[in-house]
Amino acid sequence: MSFRIQPGPPARPNRCQLFGPGSRPAIFEKMAGSAADVINLDLEDSVAPTDKDTARANIIEALDDVDWGRKTMSVRINGLDTPYWYRDVVDLLERAGERLDQIMIPKVGCAADVYAVDALVTAIERAKGRQNPISFEVIIESAAGIAHVEEIAAASPRLEAMSLGAADFAASMGMATTGIGGTQENYYMIHEGAKYWGDPWHWAQTAIVAACRTHGVLPVDGPFGDFSDDEGFRAQALRSATLGMVGKWAIHPKQVALANEVFTPSDAAVAEAREILAAMEDAKAKGEGATVYKGRLVDIASIKQAEGIVRQAEMIAAG
Repeated sequence: MSFRIQPGPPARPNRCQLFGPGSRPAIFEKMAGSAADVINLDLEDSVAPTDKDTARANIIEALDDVDWGRKTMSVRINGLDTPYWYRDVVDLLERAGERLDQIMIPKVGCAADVYAVDALVTAIERAKGRQNPISFEVIIESAAGIAHVEEIAAASPRLEAMSLGAADFAASMGMATTGIGGTQENYYMIHEGAKYWGDPWHWAQTAIVAACRTHGVLPVDGPFGDFSDDEGFRAQALRSATLGMVGKWAIHPKQVALANEVFTPSDAAVAEAREILAAMEDAKAKGEGATVYKGRLVDIASIKQAEGIVRQAEMIAAG
């Protein structure tokens, strides 16, 4: 272990982030009633330029008027390369009240992008005497973003989560695909005449997880575009969870249950984790640093893995 202790991520459920455009206030009540841990009200890609002002006003009103329960409330602002983002930040922080928890910053390419938003947010919070400090989530969706992913993860103490935005990322990288996440038809190998499909997002997800875990940030998988393909969504979510991501976006309400299913530890997994912890306690009492559980070696590293599963289950149950 490095002398510099790896910080823990924020202790909040983030299994599913449900997205909805700010230009469609009719769906806000249904979003509030969903089982998503995080609600992302969108001002960016899903909102036409002519609707930006109206969408912003809709979100500000809904943050105060709709009962969102204990969900984390996040708003995706427009990109820093647009003329809209500063007004998004100013109006949200000056007019939306304390219910806003998080700002999602899209298309972040370097730490300076986060710094720019942080400076504006900090100034407004001080001027308005805001009691609930705003946290950040950033989206990695460009070649620059993945190249600078670690400096971005360390860019601000406000940063709590980081997502992969597959569609814009693919476009920035020049990838030969129009799909949003999932298996890509032409990304395969041949062995003994049979095709085997790989995961073209694996390396980028791994880079994001490593940067996030280094700096105490929640790594989140982004959208899966084909919301008619439940098994495809589940397969990608399972790969993401295996790599260390804590949750996934839902761009359709039906994806919420799928994400929650994958990113909630099963009863069997929690029971096994507790048994491993108990076995290691017995070993420790005997002065042993390792023991055998169900025919396999468990040691100090196993404790950390088991504790993570139990902690996640307890946090979800408490929420």
